[in-house]
Amino acid sequence: MPADRGLVEAGFNELLHHPSRLAVLAFLSGCIEADFALVRDRCELSDSALSKIARTLEEAGYIDVRKGRLGRRARTWLALTPVGGDALAAHLDALQAAASAASSSSNSLDRPFCDTGIDFTSAPSTLSPATASDTPPAASIR
Repeated sequence: MPADRGLVEAGFNELLHHPSRLAVLAFLSGCIEADFALVRDRCELSDSALSKIARTLEEAGYIDVRKGRLGRRARTWLALTPVGGDALAAHLDALQAAASAASSSSNSLDRPFCDTGIDFTSAPSTLSPATASDTPPAASIR
């Protein structure tokens, strides 16, 4: 099984892996509905970045986008859907589990050896340490 499949199966959500998308969902999880400008300002995003993120999250079913008018001004409101809330919770649980596993094995003696398939015992001679003759001469100061 590829290494990245284990992360997906553990609850990591590739769509929420992007910090800006995660920030938008996390912000929306704390309110019923939020004005586009408020989300933009609190998540420190540009209008275009938030528009693209909102479209992506809406297509995934994670948020609802409602457009309307407030007086004469057009407004856009964003709201987290139950599907989006579940996805956020699962992603945060997976992150917490990974953080807990990493902190519980902080002692290097407890860490398993990860075989990269590279033989470090027979390094090529081109990687030998530099000698004094390998270094360029220092520039003379006049």
